[in-house]
Amino acid sequence: MRAADAYTGDAEVDELLFAWGRVIGNAEGWTRGFALGVQRDRKRPGWTPSPRQLSIMRRLVAELPAVIGEDNCEVIEH
Repeated sequence: MRAADAYTGDAEVDELLFAWGRVIGNAEGWTRGFALGVQRDRKRPGWTPSPRQLSIMRRLVAELPAVIGEDNCEVIEH
C-alpha cells in the first residue's frame, strides 16, 4: 500500500489513522480486535469509519499516553 492510499482525505480521520499504530501497540482484548479491524478495513478503497467507529477511534487516540520531547521518552501518567 502506498502512503497516499493509507488515508481517507478527511483531515480528522487521517489524523486518527496517523496515530493508529500506537493505538494497536497499546490495545488489549476487545480494543485490540477493534483496532486491528480498523487497520484491515482502512485498506479498502473508499473506506471511511461509521459514526460509531469514529467515536471509538477518537476515544482510543485521546487515551494514548503523551510522549514529551524528541529525545526524552517520559510518559505522562494520568
